[in-house]
Amino acid sequence: MGVFNTPLLFLIFNRPDTTKQVFDEIRKLKPKFLYLAADGPRSNLEGETKKCQLTQQIVLENIDWDCQVATLIRDENLGCGKAVSEAITWFFSHVEEGIILEDDCLPDASFFPFCSELLERYRSNQKVMTISGSNLLGKPWKSETQSYFCGHGGIWGWATWKRAWTLYDSKMTGWSDSGCKELIRANIKTNEWYKFYYHMFESSFNGSLDTWDVQWFYTILINNALGINPSVNLVKNIGFNNNATHTSSNQNFLKKLKLTSIALPLIHPKILEVDTEYLKLMYKAVTSQNKTWVSLSKERLKNLYQFLFKNLNKW
Repeated sequence: MGVFNTPLLFLIFNRPDTTKQVFDEIRKLKPKFLYLAADGPRSNLEGETKKCQLTQQIVLENIDWDCQVATLIRDENLGCGKAVSEAITWFFSHVEEGIILEDDCLPDASFFPFCSELLERYRSNQKVMTISGSNLLGKPWKSETQSYFCGHGGIWGWATWKRAWTLYDSKMTGWSDSGCKELIRANIKTNEWYKFYYHMFESSFNGSLDTWDVQWFYTILINNALGINPSVNLVKNIGFNNNATHTSSNQNFLKKLKLTSIALPLIHPKILEVDTEYLKLMYKAVTSQNKTWVSLSKERLKNLYQFLFKNLNKW
């Protein structure tokens, strides 16, 4: 690969260990344009200032290639919702399109050309709003006939355009309207997933859940748009531990997902439409991993949802 010109936003916080692993892959890529956004330490947690500083140093002191670097370093903690969404808005105040990686999302090398090619291919297609590196089935999906398909996207390594992010509705302004709910139900394509996501939309709308990704999913759905998923899994979440914000539960079968390289050149599908067969298999895979699915509390469902969306960290 020659010079990699697609801008890259790297989101970090207080985890030097996972940050180093992800940055090592970025360092191999040597992107020409690197944007670094770091949330600040929480004032009530002893030692977090040092962790945040060390995490930032791991990146800033090891950019040893020809690279244009821009930074957004916060002195105070904004929290997951504001820190990430405002960083993405900052990113798109400088670029028209780009790739977004968080500090716990370890990409396969083929993730980068995958995103870059599709950013160019669908640059003017208003129907496509996001490109994900996630395939959470745990096995290839239609990989012999096409390189990607439309599912529910994902944010464990993803890419989008300024023209799409400009539509981001952090307040989910239409959610209380019954017509909006019906539109979202229709665009999710399966009643099972709609019921699964419903309380996430409710919690994000009323502010009880501090996140940004649910609002992004909402934005895609109300705009009748699509998210792309690869035929194989290109990003692995390595943040499953007790220090993580949304990936600390022991229910996370997703931590067992493996990285797979996607074959190049890409094979483009003939038609872009939501693959409901994939969504049904995904729902079955998720629920079969949890023996007590029916009796899950809302809090436990929140945690499991975050595994799937963060990330599908995370659309």
